[in-house]
Amino acid sequence: MTNALFELVELFPGCPVLVVGDLMLDEFIFGQVSRISPEAPVPVVEVQRRSYVPGGAANAAANVAALGARPALAGLVGTDANADQVRTLLRAMGVEVGPVVGDAGRPTTTKTRILAGTQQVVRIDQEKPTPMSVEVEAALLAGVRAALPAARACVLSDYGKGVVTPTFAARLIAMANAAGVPTVVDPKGVDYAKYRGATVVKPNQLEAGQVLNRDLRTSADVDAAGRDLLALLGPTTAVLITRGPHGMSLFAPGGATVHVPTLAREVYDVTGAGDTVAGTMAVTLAVGGDLEAACRLATAAAAVVVGKVGTATCSRDELRAAVRGAGPA
Repeated sequence: MTNALFELVELFPGCPVLVVGDLMLDEFIFGQVSRISPEAPVPVVEVQRRSYVPGGAANAAANVAALGARPALAGLVGTDANADQVRTLLRAMGVEVGPVVGDAGRPTTTKTRILAGTQQVVRIDQEKPTPMSVEVEAALLAGVRAALPAARACVLSDYGKGVVTPTFAARLIAMANAAGVPTVVDPKGVDYAKYRGATVVKPNQLEAGQVLNRDLRTSADVDAAGRDLLALLGPTTAVLITRGPHGMSLFAPGGATVHVPTLAREVYDVTGAGDTVAGTMAVTLAVGGDLEAACRLATAAAAVVVGKVGTATCSRDELRAAVRGAGPA
């Protein structure tokens, strides 16, 4: 299995992948705390530096680019300075900023994290998480329709910020299926009916439990949840439940189940790890890998990014090293 995974990774460079969804800007303010404010019982953070990285669907696209593939990005931003920052960052990473629609009626979704050392003190969100207008949705769908023929896989990254409405999701998945393009969904919320027909839907264990309105405490609970989600999503859609320190569980249509243990040795920050998993799976499917191979490579990539602080990506060299460290499957 390890040699087969290496062979797939060698096919990644230049592979075209379309990434669609909620675009964000992640801002990190790093500093140190040496005193408590005299105005309120809160720490005073003395700012030392700031950094900016693409977030949400933009981070999924950045992860695709880091693997050597060729991502095209479609989504929604505001018409503000943060939208310009997102575009600039993505172009520097080699991401083709395709049908990205600017909506003057909303800010670019921005998450500002203030850290003292490696400890997050507070997060500040700027957003307007309302469904996009009919006009904006039509413009975005037209852009996606034009971009799909060039893609060999698609990531639908739903962060619940207004892009992935039930109508938009259903139309995108239908268009992708008609074009023979596999779709990897990073889901949000509890309305999974809108993802029916996708190739694979990737909730984490908490999200899977929320959709089914029950706690998933044991491996048996996860197995039952996987089967129930398969029934909900229809006969052609696989389910991948990510389980943190317990790895990932892949439930394929037809009943086959694969449990992949985690490869992470140190976990510093899980921010954006879901984007890494979705992006890695999409690239693997794009080059002809099957769902199990995509799951195993995604597990290895996730192990790399959770060992970094902040929103991060996994390079092809890092992925090869992680797979090599895992040994034979």
